[in-house]
Amino acid sequence: MSCPYKQPAHQLTMIPGPIEFSDEVLYAMSTPSQSHTSTEFVATFLSTLKQLRKIFKSTDPKAQPYVVAGSGTLGWDMAASSLLEAGDKALVLSTGFFSDSFAEALRVYDINVDVISAPVGDVVPLAKVAEALQKTKYQAITITHVDTSTAVVSDIKAIAAKVRELSPETLIIIDGVCSVGAEDIEFDSWGLDYVLTGSQKALGCPAGLSISFASARAQAKVLSRAKPATFFASMKRWTPVMQAYEAGSGAYFATPAIQTITALNVALKQILDEGLDARLAKQAQVSDKFKQDLASLGLQIVPVSTKVAAHGLTGIYFPEGVAGGDLLAKIAGKGINVAGGIHKDIKTKYFRVGHMGVSAYRGDVGLVLQALKEALAELGYKK
Repeated sequence: MSCPYKQPAHQLTMIPGPIEFSDEVLYAMSTPSQSHTSTEFVATFLSTLKQLRKIFKSTDPKAQPYVVAGSGTLGWDMAASSLLEAGDKALVLSTGFFSDSFAEALRVYDINVDVISAPVGDVVPLAKVAEALQKTKYQAITITHVDTSTAVVSDIKAIAAKVRELSPETLIIIDGVCSVGAEDIEFDSWGLDYVLTGSQKALGCPAGLSISFASARAQAKVLSRAKPATFFASMKRWTPVMQAYEAGSGAYFATPAIQTITALNVALKQILDEGLDARLAKQAQVSDKFKQDLASLGLQIVPVSTKVAAHGLTGIYFPEGVAGGDLLAKIAGKGINVAGGIHKDIKTKYFRVGHMGVSAYRGDVGLVLQALKEALAELGYKK
């Protein structure tokens, strides 16, 4: 049955999240009020949690999905307060602003943090990771799969394999806020322990949900804690709630975001009906073409090579002689919002374009490219 709702014309949002949403997902947000323990909502939440297992490519019944009201950032607190304890050591691989912010979140909980930073636009060399793991015993390593500040993607499969080889007791924690639904993640086969994300990125649902997935090993750590270090972000408190909903009965710790979870259920169904691998391939195809088109214009991307460039967004340096503020204003004047820079070392030198979810299918990226060409021409840019 076709969706009875069609969203009105609006400024096109082509930032790395929130992204553009399908009509069906937005219509799901208008679900009338429901009790969080109603038969209808329990069925919706059950479906959502089971679909998330497929998104993370996990068949382990002892692993646990979590959907909690909040942003992706809440996942940092959940990991720090539930998987680690004060005095523990964590190794943070930094590829930009959000990696560094994760380190800050860990320090709030008195965790001892070592950071290995990559050059701007690059990833941390695997040899440096190995060297650190051989020197120090870490309770956890955190990897930002895609750092939205640089549009760089790290090879978490290779890093996880190296961690399992050299320090098998170390928990592997992934910030997947800008990667889940846009980059491949094989939770079980890669031996990951905790992956966090947010609803408003490549999963294609409005903002408001912190989504994460914990391995059986992480679950054992969570449930063995005598005293959680926080209240709302405590995975130990949320675990029985998630388990109850997935088993088909209501439960209560704090009120879930009913309408947003309903929308997430629809968004996940759209991805899985198409096929997750097909969705990933489509976004990669659109991303690769966009980057090729940028190169043909003489524009340089922030990642040092396409090998480390993410598929859900692109970071682009302003060309020489073009004022960044003027370019972004010109693009906005053509009905398209893109994002400015956020990395402290190059903040005023680049901008970012998101191309996840429905935007990879309905020609949105072509509209951005056309607006960018026109804006550059109006500002006197020549290749």
